[in-house]
Amino acid sequence: MIETPITKMIGIKYPIFQGGMAWIADGVLAASVSNAGGLGIIAAGNAPRDYVKAEIEKAKSLTDKPFGVNIMLMSPFADDIAKLVVEEGVKVVTTGAGNPSKYMKDWKGAGILVIPVVASVAMAKLLKRVGADAFIAEGGESGGHVGELTTMVLVPQIVDATDLPVIAAGGIADGRGAAAAFLLGAVGIQMGTRFLSAKECSIHPLYKEKILKATDLCTMVTGKRLGHPVRSLRTPFARAYWDAEYGGASDEELEKMGTGALRKAVKDGDAENGCFLSGQIAAMVKKEESAEEIVLDVMSGLEESLRGAMKWVK
Repeated sequence: MIETPITKMIGIKYPIFQGGMAWIADGVLAASVSNAGGLGIIAAGNAPRDYVKAEIEKAKSLTDKPFGVNIMLMSPFADDIAKLVVEEGVKVVTTGAGNPSKYMKDWKGAGILVIPVVASVAMAKLLKRVGADAFIAEGGESGGHVGELTTMVLVPQIVDATDLPVIAAGGIADGRGAAAAFLLGAVGIQMGTRFLSAKECSIHPLYKEKILKATDLCTMVTGKRLGHPVRSLRTPFARAYWDAEYGGASDEELEKMGTGALRKAVKDGDAENGCFLSGQIAAMVKKEESAEEIVLDVMSGLEESLRGAMKWVK
């Protein structure tokens, strides 16, 4: 059995978070991961209050275990969702794409554990000062919005820069990756791409098929010119966006081109116009399994890898 500061802080059995993937991480997936012993997370994304409220209520109906909500701070609905998580008594909030400082007083007053996603030491230090409880150190190997540093480089620097618990994210899909993260000083991991293959994940079958057939060079990063780099599968949309980004398209044209592209992938399976977010680890995701099978597979591999590491110590 592995018990860490993050399992004790939240009251979960295993130190595994499910990533807050916009339009993907819904109440059903979150509840399934939480029931499996990890921390399921509902993604607010760019969704309005009513959508997120319905997903929270769905999760509550399916699990009595802790679950979280991820708030993308760039969303036009961020203020509404920040109030909603207080009203709904959500246990954990993870944040991305911005600084959650203005919400911290209300969240902390409601007893919410706040765990921001950080991609730099400077952001971690800032958010510690305003009351973060832990950090998700997310390397550029991950899917969706990404930073510059890799997980291998980022995690130990965040660990050294703060005394708060650190959860490693980006490029982790099995027990070996989890063990590596622990050896870098993390006390938990977050996985997104691996959970795309979960039976409880409601993405379009074509999306799931693309993940299961992915190769090691299957992803690319677009959006750097706008300051919001995003990692996704190499699809006709991603290539067309890249061509437009570096072919003279205006910022307004790029914004218009990207609007709704993720939803087209998730809901419609639109192979031409959809943006299929994925981490570099997709090539290691080989089969569809239940959320529980995924969690238990990673945990068994984690314990085996940590024990096996001692064979090199004389």
